[in-house]
Amino acid sequence: MYELVIDTDFAAAHNLREYKGQCENLHGHNWKVQVVLKAEKLDKLGMVIDFREAKKLIGDITKKFDHIYLNDLPHFKIENPTTENISKTIYKELTNTMPAGIKVERVTTWESDRCGASYFE
Repeated sequence: MYELVIDTDFAAAHNLREYKGQCENLHGHNWKVQVVLKAEKLDKLGMVIDFREAKKLIGDITKKFDHIYLNDLPHFKIENPTTENISKTIYKELTNTMPAGIKVERVTTWESDRCGASYFE
């Protein structure tokens, strides 16, 4: 079994509806995202997936979050844009774009150096 770990980041603002505390106010983070991909086999070049291709697939998703107010995204008009829900959203979207034989094992999103949340199935 093989695992790839790819880190990326984006900057975005949000607020948490119905939250009692500072996070109900508009604020921003420099979010960090870690994606773990898993595969049983390597391709003919000896790779799970070319890092460049994996970074593009991940970037196609995270660029939609970059330098925006997350609450304006359709998905986050229903759910609060919490770190947990951001991880889940990235996981679900990325799972739909991964080539056959590659599983999105886990997505972890960090809102600060010390606080993050993972989503996996």
